[in-house]
Amino acid sequence: MNFVFISPQFPHTYWNFCDRLRRNGVNVLGIGDTPYDGLDMNVKNSLTEYYYVDNMEDYDKVFRAVAFFSFKYGKIDWLESNNEYWLEQDARLRTDFHITTGTQESEIDHYKSKAEMKKYYKLAGVPTARQAKVTTLKSLKTFIRKVGYPVIVKPEIGVGAAETWKLESEEDLVGFFEKKPDVPYVCEEFVTGDIVSYDAIIDSKGEPLFESQTCWPPSIMDIVNQELDLAYYVSADMPEALRKMGRATVKAFGVKSRYVHLEFFCLTQAKEGLGQVGDFVGLEVNMRPAGGYTPDMMDFAHSVDVYQIWADMVTTDSRLFPVAEKEQYCAYAGRRDQYTYKHSDEEVFKKYGEGMVMAERLPDMMVPQMGNRMFTVKLPTLKATKEFIQFVSERA
Repeated sequence: MNFVFISPQFPHTYWNFCDRLRRNGVNVLGIGDTPYDGLDMNVKNSLTEYYYVDNMEDYDKVFRAVAFFSFKYGKIDWLESNNEYWLEQDARLRTDFHITTGTQESEIDHYKSKAEMKKYYKLAGVPTARQAKVTTLKSLKTFIRKVGYPVIVKPEIGVGAAETWKLESEEDLVGFFEKKPDVPYVCEEFVTGDIVSYDAIIDSKGEPLFESQTCWPPSIMDIVNQELDLAYYVSADMPEALRKMGRATVKAFGVKSRYVHLEFFCLTQAKEGLGQVGDFVGLEVNMRPAGGYTPDMMDFAHSVDVYQIWADMVTTDSRLFPVAEKEQYCAYAGRRDQYTYKHSDEEVFKKYGEGMVMAERLPDMMVPQMGNRMFTVKLPTLKATKEFIQFVSERA
């Protein structure tokens, strides 16, 4: 099997996907924008061959890289990045090279467009916030009169909470139109709730081989815009209602042979037309693993190897990794350099060192969402998880 992996060097734990594929006997052919000599040794060892492209945004250059591998190794069986940023390019490459094991260029819109997603949520029977495409100030005022302030405006196609705003007044609305980037936007009614995600590895029949729940802070948008500290955790269990809704969403979107990250609100305030406190409401679908180090956190919480489960899905279309008897929690807490915290980094290590699984500084591009430095810890209970987040996040 020949597998082209796009950008195996970023995020820097993604070499694990390549490593598990190679262990399964796959030719893993990497394409990235880091010169070979600059690659981490783990990346080098996980690849059969690497092709350096100085500009990954240049489709022609990436196309030539895939063509080279196709000429040298024969038919390409899979092509994937597992990275939101490259999903459209991945789909175009699959279409151009007749790689049928993943999403094609004609299918990508309903995975990427926040407007297109609504149709498939409806098919799944999943409630979602009312939404309108942003066209004119007049039409948006008409929509807001219907749903009321506050509202959320965000790029129709985008990653995370970049360029997303909460509008609470006419003044905010006018200000948004004055500074709105020149890209398509959507506007949604505001929903009060916690954010949880259904994370899963799906086989070729649309069935889950692995499922996990991640609990996020109420607003990534506020974390980015107000430079707050990020803290979240992977849970040892999952409410049955979320499991059913996640599986229904997978079926409605026609997901096959993918790692997915599906986001939902868990309502903390009843909302007419959406549900009662504790009900789940569809937010966004992401046809890739959760960001940052979340896949590694799933490993620690579930005592599994999600990279191996994914690789086995690719090569055998089944799960070979056993289900662990003991499950726990894995929590992430980030810190920003501009703030002073009540407990020093040394105190965090002293108190939680035994359960610490990761602690490091983060690359600049991850800082807006995740902070400058982070601590990730395995914990036995939800109570201990919340205590850890409080200990790390409390400011002096």
